[in-house]
Amino acid sequence: MALRQTGSRKRKAPALEAAAAGSLSMGSAAAAAADGHGPLPPKKPKRPAARRSLLHYLKGREVGARGRAGLPGFEGELRGYAVQKLPELLRERELALGTLNKVFASQWLNARQVVCGTKCNTLFVVDVQSGQITRIPLMRDRWPGSARAQPSCGIHAIQLNPSKTLLATGGENPNSLAVYQLPTLDPVCLGDRHGHKDWIFAIAWMSDTVAVSGSRDGTVALWRMDPDMFHGSIAWHNDAGLPVYAHIRPRDVETIPRASTNPSNRKVRALAFSGKNQELGAVSLDGYFHLWKARSNLSRLLSIRLPYCRENVCLTYCDELSLYAVGSQSHVSFLDLRQGHQNIRPLCSREGGTGVRSLSFYQHIVTVGTGHGSLLFYDIRAQKFLEESASASARCSPGPAGRKLKLTCGRGWLNHDDLWVNYFGGIGEFPNALYTHCYNWPEMKLFVAGGPLPSGLHGNYAGLWS
Repeated sequence: MALRQTGSRKRKAPALEAAAAGSLSMGSAAAAAADGHGPLPPKKPKRPAARRSLLHYLKGREVGARGRAGLPGFEGELRGYAVQKLPELLRERELALGTLNKVFASQWLNARQVVCGTKCNTLFVVDVQSGQITRIPLMRDRWPGSARAQPSCGIHAIQLNPSKTLLATGGENPNSLAVYQLPTLDPVCLGDRHGHKDWIFAIAWMSDTVAVSGSRDGTVALWRMDPDMFHGSIAWHNDAGLPVYAHIRPRDVETIPRASTNPSNRKVRALAFSGKNQELGAVSLDGYFHLWKARSNLSRLLSIRLPYCRENVCLTYCDELSLYAVGSQSHVSFLDLRQGHQNIRPLCSREGGTGVRSLSFYQHIVTVGTGHGSLLFYDIRAQKFLEESASASARCSPGPAGRKLKLTCGRGWLNHDDLWVNYFGGIGEFPNALYTHCYNWPEMKLFVAGGPLPSGLHGNYAGLWS
């Protein structure tokens, strides 16, 4: 966008006139001193005028201004303002995923590509600009006959390491941890030896070479990748041209303690790592939060009962606030372990009991993806949901200004099969559970994906909000 500069001459502002008068009086004093009426005052270096407007900041960033520190305070204020105002400006563009079934996990690879995992055990990359989908081959266990992927399972977790050079997810066997090299997505290694005995639900990176996985078998496993496995730029292949990758075992496996109230349901559902404290948090379906000290192995620090115990399926952590957020069937609970177990009141999603299905922290804003196809935004500092402005309310359906800001996702695709006809009465529209969302903050974009909430229904949804 071209910027028009106006060259009109304006009268000096009073502050500028006063400064000019001051400089004249200082000049008179200096002249008097030069005539021998007093000591010569030291000459002050001329300070450049500080430009603190949004326009100058954006123009400086656009041309890549170097050699100056910039305006860190102003930049922080601007970023905080953008984080709070962006949700209201987002507009949806749906992405067609064909007949894939329910997207459970997603991560941005770059400015236009997102990698996703589905319930039908498909790992793929979608180009959000062109809509092109590229499927990624899954890694097979050394003894693939031991456990094949079950149709109701799928890929539940995808995570990139801090330097974005490795990607961890599930293998063809959902019990195994698969690691790919970025940006090529060449296979590096597969954790299929002495690891989990049930599906992997969650993954977290502790460093560039150490990852942790949480499983439905009630265990947390720590994996260490040997840098020699991925320092080569060319992937290994066998005589048949198939990729060759290492098979690894975990360095440590910790079992979730059994709760007396629900000892058979200690499945690990979500993980979150605090780099600042070097601690790993986990949520299990029996309604407990667990914390480990994470070094070369895992040392359990505590296990506490969560205030809302039904369907605790997502967890996120904010380093800036030292705060964990846990999503359950109808609430988001906040845990500040420095100030006791809980000192921030939980928020209620009020989405008809369909539950919180995905969570993310960015600065002081929590984004909530619900099981009813909507996105909510919660300001942790103000302890309230973001609200619509008057202008946004006028553009949307009529109603009172100041109501809770809610973005409703599109219809997606639903398979009209016999199960849909016989058990759901042929309902034309079914809200999509938003199982995953991820931000691309430099581009101010949000990728959201999921599918129908009932386990028997086959369908998908994906959308780019920008």
